[in-house]
Amino acid sequence: MAAEIVNPRSDAGTDHGDGEEPFDAAFALHRGGKLAVHATVPVKDADDLSLAYTPGVAKVCSAIAEQPELVHDYTWKSQVVAVVTDGTAVLGLGDIGPEASLPVMEGKAILFKQFGGVDAVPLALGTTDTDEIVETVVRLAPSFGGVNLEDIAAPRCFEIEARLQERLDIPVFHDDQHGTAIVTLAALRNAARLTGRALGDLRAVISGAGAAGVAIAKFLLEAGIGDVAVTDRKGIVSSDRDDLTPVKRELAGITNKAGLTGSLESALAGADVFIGVSGGTVPEPAVASMAQGAFVFAMANPTPEVHPEIAHKYAAVVATGRSDYPNQINNVLAFPGIFAGALQVRASRITEGMKIAAAEALADVVGDELSAEYVIPSPFDERVAPAVTAAVAAAARAEGVARR
Repeated sequence: MAAEIVNPRSDAGTDHGDGEEPFDAAFALHRGGKLAVHATVPVKDADDLSLAYTPGVAKVCSAIAEQPELVHDYTWKSQVVAVVTDGTAVLGLGDIGPEASLPVMEGKAILFKQFGGVDAVPLALGTTDTDEIVETVVRLAPSFGGVNLEDIAAPRCFEIEARLQERLDIPVFHDDQHGTAIVTLAALRNAARLTGRALGDLRAVISGAGAAGVAIAKFLLEAGIGDVAVTDRKGIVSSDRDDLTPVKRELAGITNKAGLTGSLESALAGADVFIGVSGGTVPEPAVASMAQGAFVFAMANPTPEVHPEIAHKYAAVVATGRSDYPNQINNVLAFPGIFAGALQVRASRITEGMKIAAAEALADVVGDELSAEYVIPSPFDERVAPAVTAAVAAAARAEGVARR
């Protein structure tokens, strides 16, 4: 009711033909937005008001002015993350703009709170200019303990993250890159363990050279995978191509030790792992050509690159990005706990070691329950966030980026 008063219906009076508005559960849930601001202290009388606001607040402001680090103890800074987007790569919808991205950013903030106990504020920016995004976030940063970049199109997302982390002393984390990579590695570790192999024994093929594909490739190499080839619309990203962007040129220099050229289908012949983060459809004969006991992680939503029924014909382990199949590769398994751990120790950044620790902790949650249909835990497993939080906090201390 309050939302209707503050924000009257923009579709009031619309005639849908039969005189009644059809019910849609998604629109009903989103009416008035999914977030609100709630006070953590009471303001019931003059005494409360004098402490929460003037004159009591002046004491706290003066103390912070003298000792800036006190901002972490006497404001919300160390408990809140900015969820920042420009609306250019939203879910499977693409470049839909900042206003249309807000329902997703609100949802992301809910997931931070629900799964990690971390408060988050959605910030949809009205610019796609890299310099403007960086400058805007830098100016907003004093209010936040971390920055989660979300749904910003590649290749700008790489530069934005790097420049922000260089200028800020709080964690900057592009979830579309690193969250996906962390959960993928956790699932892959367990799939390898299930089949008696090590990461170093595996050759992987990644379909998609966008934010997620690039990050997964780099992260798997950091974790010790045997080899990985990345493909885009024109085939394998290899150093013999003259059409590569700077990001893909760098990728070509560190991947594809086997020196493969050609199409995705040719790369899959004899491969141990397929990781799909691009959409499209992989022909069944290409899946059939993979090594015996292969893993298929087809993560495009809502339509996986390889339908699970096809994948199960040939693969020992199958994962998707969907919640209605086993082994969902879902970023919510990672980012809430990662930020909770980083904020807990007031980390200045999120390092590769912290991300590896998060992946290992996530894989370890499965434990002795490991099976082909359970290589990654459910987002609703209450063990997940505490395990990731503890692992990330410990890694931050070990890597020297923790400040408490």
